[in-house]
Amino acid sequence: MSNNRRKFWGWGMEGVGLTPQQQTNLAKRMESQFNLTGLQVDPPPKLEEIKLPKSKIEPPSGLSALCTNDPYERAAHTYGKSFPDLVRAFQRDFSIAPDLVTFPRTEEDIINILDWCSSSSIAAIPYGGGSSVVKGVEPDVGPGYKGTVAVDMKHLDRVIEIDTTSRAANFQAGIYGPALESALKPHNLTLRHFPQSFEFSTLGGWIATRSGGHYATLYTHIDEFVESLRLITPTGIVESRRLPGSGAGPSPDRFFIGSEGSMGIITSAWMRLQNRPTFRENAALTFPDFLSASEAVRAIAQAGLYPSNVRILDQNEAWFNGVADGSVAVMVLGFESADHPLDAWMNRALECCKDQGGVVPKQGEEKTQNQHREGMAGAWRDAFIGMPYVWESLVAMGMISETFESAITWERFPEFHNTVINETKKVMEEVCGGGFVSCRFTYAYPDGPAPYYSITAPSKKGSQLQMGAEIKSAISETFIRLGGTITHHHAVGRYHSTWYKKQRPEGFGRILTAAKKVLDPAGILNPGVIVDPLR
Repeated sequence: MSNNRRKFWGWGMEGVGLTPQQQTNLAKRMESQFNLTGLQVDPPPKLEEIKLPKSKIEPPSGLSALCTNDPYERAAHTYGKSFPDLVRAFQRDFSIAPDLVTFPRTEEDIINILDWCSSSSIAAIPYGGGSSVVKGVEPDVGPGYKGTVAVDMKHLDRVIEIDTTSRAANFQAGIYGPALESALKPHNLTLRHFPQSFEFSTLGGWIATRSGGHYATLYTHIDEFVESLRLITPTGIVESRRLPGSGAGPSPDRFFIGSEGSMGIITSAWMRLQNRPTFRENAALTFPDFLSASEAVRAIAQAGLYPSNVRILDQNEAWFNGVADGSVAVMVLGFESADHPLDAWMNRALECCKDQGGVVPKQGEEKTQNQHREGMAGAWRDAFIGMPYVWESLVAMGMISETFESAITWERFPEFHNTVINETKKVMEEVCGGGFVSCRFTYAYPDGPAPYYSITAPSKKGSQLQMGAEIKSAISETFIRLGGTITHHHAVGRYHSTWYKKQRPEGFGRILTAAKKVLDPAGILNPGVIVDPLR
């Protein structure tokens, strides 16, 4: 049962996760997979077990009502939800906890907080829902600051205006996904952006990290929905003009989308909306191998069909998540529309699949309203929703459980994929004595896919972080060497910073540094994220 409070150490609400029996079954599965014995699931940390460092700063009297050094809040704002975050939490290491957590209620509050931080050499870490898996919210800023403050946006969560004529709405940035969609439902509208973290993440966080959402094609990133932005920097307010499109120079919105709180704190945004879908078509197919399935995805992506879902799972991914028996790759295919039936789109997509050896569902089977929750599609949906809780339990039993996502053009994908798989197996063998790697497509474009790799491997007691870091480094170097991106939708943070600097053009790096100096001359906003610390 949930205690209606977020875990300070992991995913979701307190009391929610795998049951003891599910954890036992998972441990037995890992023992069998890796020839291990005696795997134990360590208990999660309790707040009374955590030794937090003494707060080094005190807020000025005018801000004291917005600030707290409450142990729970400090612990809850220490980490995101990455593998190393979970490991350090289970180690009871909260040595980098913020000195204070602030909860602004107005833009004026944010201005005053940033003024105080700038004048007092205090690092300010913008915080939405804390679901970052790239060390994007942790206050690990080095010795150049007198202290750290987490700026939690949860009270700036209003719906400011809904424009049904233009199909857009203005939201404050601290609104969480469920509240945003609930506000739109009476108007028969939706943002239709559902990242895996939907329940525990905010609009401002989605925009700041260039989040990827529900759609596997066409509307893949939050970028597509941003109509205009308003944010507060230490040197003033920046607000872009609300327009359906513009050719007036470089886009100010595009500059700030993905800046991860390093240039300013997003306070509100006008977002493009859609009518809620009423027509749906869903199917699940099998393929003899993953590359055949990938060719079907390419055909669909280049046919201009734009399915809402066209995810494929390789044999290992399908087996690990209980979708298939490990002998076939699986495609989960879906179309949605608020305007028209979708039979023609689905039929054409199935033809593309059949051309590549896909086994198409029998024609004439009765359709149900819940096809996406039944069979292979339903098994994948359930596994996807429960993945964060499985990761927690894997970490708790001393396993290494990591994910790596990239994007690459179609003509390079086969070599890219085979090399990544082979080199991942090699480094897991060297570091851990073996491991398990799987792949799925999360998104697909006419010019290339976004492959998403997952690994599970055993570790030595006390070496979980170090061994995980060796694997992380090797795979990340492979991505960059082969011409892929270091991240397709999980942002940069501190975790990907080394490889992001190798990926981005050197001149663009200088532009970002120059902009940082103009907007945040004291260098107090999320130091070390996107731009090197200014001190």
